[in-house]
Amino acid sequence: MRRIWHSRPGPRPAVLALVAGALGALGHAPLYLWPLTLIGLAALARRVALAERGAGWIGLLGGMSYGAVALSWIVEPFLIEPETYGWMAPFALVFMALGLGLFWATAAWAARALPFRAPAFGFALTLTTVEFLRGHILTGFPWAMPGHVWISTPVAQLGAWVGPTGLTLGLLLLTAALSALRWRQALAAGIGLAAAWAFGLWTLAQPLPPDRAATLRLVQPNAEQALKWDPDQARVFFDRLLTASAAPPRPDLVIWPETALPYLLERHADLAPMIAAAAQGAPVALGVQREEGSRFWNSLTVIDPDGGLGQRYDKHHLVPFGEYIPLGDLAFRLFGLRAFAAQHGAGYSAGDGPKLVDFGPGMGRALPLICYEAVFPQDVNAAPERPDWLLQITNDAWFGTLSGPFQHADQARMRAIEQGLPLVRVANTGVTAVYDARGRERASLPFGREGHLDSALPAPLPAPPFARYGEAPALLLLAGLALMSIRRQSAKLS
Repeated sequence: MRRIWHSRPGPRPAVLALVAGALGALGHAPLYLWPLTLIGLAALARRVALAERGAGWIGLLGGMSYGAVALSWIVEPFLIEPETYGWMAPFALVFMALGLGLFWATAAWAARALPFRAPAFGFALTLTTVEFLRGHILTGFPWAMPGHVWISTPVAQLGAWVGPTGLTLGLLLLTAALSALRWRQALAAGIGLAAAWAFGLWTLAQPLPPDRAATLRLVQPNAEQALKWDPDQARVFFDRLLTASAAPPRPDLVIWPETALPYLLERHADLAPMIAAAAQGAPVALGVQREEGSRFWNSLTVIDPDGGLGQRYDKHHLVPFGEYIPLGDLAFRLFGLRAFAAQHGAGYSAGDGPKLVDFGPGMGRALPLICYEAVFPQDVNAAPERPDWLLQITNDAWFGTLSGPFQHADQARMRAIEQGLPLVRVANTGVTAVYDARGRERASLPFGREGHLDSALPAPLPAPPFARYGEAPALLLLAGLALMSIRRQSAKLS
């Protein structure tokens, strides 16, 4: 076992692992080069399987290069004010990639330490396992899972049955078969992929229920992040939102993005009536910062047609270090440190959990998802009741214009497929779009431009298996495959 982890690989295997991991990341948005993902991860699986020493290091290097490419957008928030925070950008990328690499190192080590009959097959199982864990431990970070590369293809429709873990397992089993470099395994992989593709095409060809009669207006103000909170620019961005809301014809619901309002409603009693008047009597769902005492929340609030404040949802799955400091409130209770405590205004406080917002008979009930919350399938499945649609408001201006906003939008689309529910996504700078219950884009606004979009609200489908059972079927399949493989090897050795 010491040789599997503690002995470092030679230069050639190390370089091959770095290249393979980087290729594996190219299937994600915005490139969608999923065949390169198959090639890269197949090469990495082969390196793990052939490693006489240092399999853990192979996994670490492959995972780090995969993370560095797929998560390169993480430097963008530090470049909003580069003179102050720019120096942190390379450290953020390195530590994020290293964190992901440690998960993959564990998978590679386990693939060689456990008695799998075929180490490449074992690596597919262990990597799927650690990717599932990555989405849950320490509040979770399931961004850029390998299975997400299918989102741009018909194969993504299998997500309604097996979710992201099942899609990741399927992809990694394909790469394990390809890694053998034998025609029988390659043929089996090709047949499996063709069957999944055909199933996806068949699913997409099935009719959907008629759209609802209601018209939604999605408003994209395109407020540059560096200027978003500038006092001189705040009124400019607010006027953009009001102008778009007032444009004819009158919609049934107006939706603004996350933290769209550059002011606090609690401190300006005239704001809500002004917004209601601009919307011509239509309710407005908007992202706001909410203040109560010394606490703040990242919230969605509904302004009623009469200008009153209606239903409200407070974001509950916050971004660690971005929206709050982990254990900050505990540090205050134990040591009196206020600088990190959300209860003293140092970051946002978490809401009570998922909550539906009822927009009435014409539109039904929506499950609000604020920004980051849309990447967690378990949070959507935790809704108190099944909604009629998903509503994501977000401000992706933090994440640049290359990959982050598009990866975020893709993962939100995955929630639509898993739940069989339409998704309405309203972003500050984009991606602003409407997706049907199979994750297909119905309408969208150009990225990085000011504007608004009027769209019908697609209808929901009956709850698919993932909406009913979550990750359980995929995890049971994963466990069954692992047990069968290990038992066969153990019997053979005896």
